[in-house]
Amino acid sequence: MERTTKAIAALLIAVASTLLCCCNSPETKALGKRSSSGKTCEVMVVADRDVYVGDTKALIDSLLHEPQEGLPQPEPRFSTINVPVSSLHNTQMFQMHRNIIVCDIKPDNPDKMYVNHNQWAEPQVVIDLAAKSQASLHAMLRAHADRILEELYEKEYERMDRAFFKDRNVDLMKRVEKKYGFSLTLPKEYIWANEDGDFTWLRKETKDFGLGVMVNVMPYRNEQQFDTTKIWNRLDTTMRREVQGPSEGSYMGTERRVPLTSRKVDFKGSSYCIETRGLWRLFGDFMGGPFVSYTLLSPDGTQIVELTGYVYCPRFEKRDYLMQVDGICRSIKWPTGE
Repeated sequence: MERTTKAIAALLIAVASTLLCCCNSPETKALGKRSSSGKTCEVMVVADRDVYVGDTKALIDSLLHEPQEGLPQPEPRFSTINVPVSSLHNTQMFQMHRNIIVCDIKPDNPDKMYVNHNQWAEPQVVIDLAAKSQASLHAMLRAHADRILEELYEKEYERMDRAFFKDRNVDLMKRVEKKYGFSLTLPKEYIWANEDGDFTWLRKETKDFGLGVMVNVMPYRNEQQFDTTKIWNRLDTTMRREVQGPSEGSYMGTERRVPLTSRKVDFKGSSYCIETRGLWRLFGDFMGGPFVSYTLLSPDGTQIVELTGYVYCPRFEKRDYLMQVDGICRSIKWPTGE
């Protein structure tokens, strides 16, 4: 009990510090709700101590702590913190968290999942699992696993876009929009590193890590352009031609010794999109890291847009940095407002 009390006290202090930094922005006041708190890819699991144990905890952990795909070292999809149900309802600071999963077990519950957006803060998702028993809670977690992950990631992308837009590089964004006709939300630290025809390389470099987003646009000719092998080979060709390393003759490419993965995904504004994840390496040198790439059809069906975000960060964990470049790719907007 003493350890639980100390843990909750420490969490209160952490959340309070975050709220002081983010609750009172002009943008949030205009919307009428406070800005949500919490770290990147962090989920608050609201469940009482006798619920968040054994098989229930193992099932939740298997969903949220499964290794993030495409990283060189294992890192969980989400980090989690746990508070009791009563603490959520009685403590405003807990209600400000960005991602909340409530595991509420009562005999008169309807065995139903409720998804509430921006209930107490913004952006926020509250996933309320109202179950009659442990067994029905387990059934709901299994049945709605994909939807839960989709809702959590959607809010992460939304929060990322808002944060970047608040501190955006206006000139760089205008330059991208002028060239391509669509916009990307780019933070101030990014620069225009290189361009070649319909290819553009945008990057951010610090002493500890490097992030980049590559944009490649081509006319849409046929569905074969979305073939997985063609996408992988096109990524390799583009990287080799456009991104040279510091050593003479070195160049960027995909790391095929570790399998690449591709799948169809929903992408706002596009009727068809293939997501590819894996590792990149610098051939002829000693650099590498994770990347995520989206090959998508433009809303008017005339172009294929490939957006590839990569991370170089040899000393630190990479999940949150990959989420940053992922968020930039996901921020694409066409003039139609799609």
